[in-house]
Amino acid sequence: MNTTTPNPSLLMTEPPIYPGVAVRVINPNDTYYLFEGQVQRITDDHAAVLFEGGNWDKLVSFRLSELEVVDKSKSRS
Repeated sequence: MNTTTPNPSLLMTEPPIYPGVAVRVINPNDTYYLFEGQVQRITDDHAAVLFEGGNWDKLVSFRLSELEVVDKSKSRS
């Protein structure tokens, strides 16, 4: 029987991405680089992220590896 246990350090390093979470685009080659939006849905290894900018809304799909969770509880200095 081959059982593997997940590495706890990997589980604690990055918060999970799920619908409703605020994320930032971290791919420097993407038009939306450093834009922040809200995850609307997840399918396979992609997430649909909603960006709202005043008089426009845009829903864009990204690979999960291109996103990072934004911690809105931290204040900017």
